[in-house]
Amino acid sequence: MTEEPLPSVWARRPKEQQPGLTTEQIVRAALELLDEEGMEQLSMRKLGARLGAGATSLYRHVKNKDELIELVVDVVYGEVEVPDVVGRDWRPAAEKTAHSVRAMILRHPWVGPVLGQAGLGPNVMRLSEKMLRVLIAAGFDAVEADQAMNAMLSYVIGIAVSETAYLAMVKRSGSVEKHLAVLLQHAIWERTGEFPMIRAGFDAMKDRNPKKVRDENFDYGLQRVLDGLAARAATVRFGQ
Repeated sequence: MTEEPLPSVWARRPKEQQPGLTTEQIVRAALELLDEEGMEQLSMRKLGARLGAGATSLYRHVKNKDELIELVVDVVYGEVEVPDVVGRDWRPAAEKTAHSVRAMILRHPWVGPVLGQAGLGPNVMRLSEKMLRVLIAAGFDAVEADQAMNAMLSYVIGIAVSETAYLAMVKRSGSVEKHLAVLLQHAIWERTGEFPMIRAGFDAMKDRNPKKVRDENFDYGLQRVLDGLAARAATVRFGQ
């Protein structure tokens, strides 16, 4: 029985480079298009026009749009910074990594739903290797370090994708975040009369910078995730 090839650009031999366009040029142009116009606007025809080439020329480098997205996603994964662990103090490296992943997603709002399409790429492999080193320094074995990494990334990606959706709504409104928050205050006040807990929270937050609130909310959740991992790592180290 013949094995089916894996549906990934990373699972086949690289195509020979053709004269003219290079794969790197195509990927870079696709990244620019995605950042400017979003995933909905990415097509091989539109990308070819941007590069001054026909869509057929692009297919000499990638088999289809899914392969192109794999390559682009791996490029943005390469933007994530994972510091080295100093001694056994793993937590600062984990914190900085998480903030770097969030910053990457906010820079590229289209990327959240397709982050899973780069599992075999060289940049995501390097990122995973470095993150696993951080978590093994915390005291986890190889299996649990992988689980801890996935737990941390799930939190970061989940909240960052929610942020990008919110910021896209702000952009569509034609306003800026701080001004829109002021405009919404009256509507929120009117609708929270029968919900005293919601209103109390709104009253406490209404005059604060919304970007600062987002940053603090992200870090609060991150610290609680890391608290949980630290507590679990302590039990692992002591053999419980």
